[in-house]
Amino acid sequence: MLVFVAAQRLSAAERAPNIVFIMADDLGYAHLGCYGQTKIRTPNLDRMAAEGLRCTDVYAGCCVCAPSRSVLMTGLHGGHTPVRGNSGGIPLADDDVTVAEVLKPAGYATGLFGKWGLGEHGTPGVPYRQGFDEFFGYLHQIHAHFYYPEYLWLNDQRYPLPGNADGGRGQYTHDEIVAQALDFVRRHRDEPFFLYVPFAVPHYELLVPEESLAEYAGKFPETPYKGRRKKTGYPHDYAQQAMPRATTAAIITHMDRSVAKLFKQLDELGLDENTIVFFTSDNGATYGPSDPDFFNACGPFRGTKGGLYEGGIRTPMIVRWPGHVDAGSVSSEPWYFADVLPTLAELAGAKVPQDIDGVSMLPTLIGEKAAGHKQAPHKYLYWEDGPDRAVRVGGWKAVRQEQNDNRIELYDLTADVGESNDLAGEHPEIAARLGKLLKEAHRPPRPQIEPEPPAGKKKFR
Repeated sequence: MLVFVAAQRLSAAERAPNIVFIMADDLGYAHLGCYGQTKIRTPNLDRMAAEGLRCTDVYAGCCVCAPSRSVLMTGLHGGHTPVRGNSGGIPLADDDVTVAEVLKPAGYATGLFGKWGLGEHGTPGVPYRQGFDEFFGYLHQIHAHFYYPEYLWLNDQRYPLPGNADGGRGQYTHDEIVAQALDFVRRHRDEPFFLYVPFAVPHYELLVPEESLAEYAGKFPETPYKGRRKKTGYPHDYAQQAMPRATTAAIITHMDRSVAKLFKQLDELGLDENTIVFFTSDNGATYGPSDPDFFNACGPFRGTKGGLYEGGIRTPMIVRWPGHVDAGSVSSEPWYFADVLPTLAELAGAKVPQDIDGVSMLPTLIGEKAAGHKQAPHKYLYWEDGPDRAVRVGGWKAVRQEQNDNRIELYDLTADVGESNDLAGEHPEIAARLGKLLKEAHRPPRPQIEPEPPAGKKKFR
């Protein structure tokens, strides 16, 4: 408490930096112009990259949603992190330590606005039992598939969206979430804050406000699809579902404008120079009606969401902090979501939990001289999804998949980012060394059980 009061008395320039971490949902590595996109306009994120650092070798925590978010929140890689199933409601436990719980003792107000996916209502995994002072958005990730539901959650209470009653389309949840996040910044401008904004876009469903869709309508050849609403009882929007490519592009551009709103507010409140902003995605682009092939959404990489090749786990990462992160800089240093917790802890002057897997990347972000120490190396980067495993050591990457008879595949990413040439036969000693790490890094998880919804009640509407 004394730390918090002292922090309040300091000016924005003197106190610890505000931290904003924005994460898109199923945004591919190359969905943004600054990563090579040519069909979708993302001028504000491109400007963020021009004014900050663009990372080329950053990875999500997993190739699917919930485990990736668990790695991000706990600093524990996929073989140790508590939530590894992807059903949507497997909860964190009371003794799990999140980024928010690390930052709060350092005097930070903590807010989460968007998609959580690490614990349903009534479980210990809900955000307000995991260190977040304020929460607004979706708890269960399946609920987050829909952008016009009848309610969201405001802390532990349902927050009705009357404009969406009976299938209406009056309140686009992405915009509601952004408005609440901006309000959090306004209310906490006089103290250091951690704002976590995990957007639910551009995942399912493919719907966006009409004014945004109009920018792309008729721009692309389309292959109509029936959409995901059919099985839920929600009404169709046939116009948008007949234009999945235009809708995908429009959602991403709409999201890009939301980032601009945040930067505008930081500037107007005089917080811009003392706020570090991260932008990333929770995994690679999803394969389906959003057509990642048409948009080259995963760039030069093999695979998409749901697989441990680069296209499923390598993600955009842009970091902006005026005066601290060099404008227009590019880093090829490999790192991943397990590193976020120790990085933010060092920024905040907070105590880092013992036995986490990540390392602070602050020297990479602001320079070793400014950070006061050299960049700590990684022994390895590790991922798993069910029985499948992957590990990266330097430029070497090993993949072991059940569908390929659990044999070790070996790729030299320095020469083959597309993972087209399996070198396990040519370098058996390297394949064996990385294969040993695949075994060492995995620890059996606790039971991955999702609570049942209350008797007689549907989980979502």
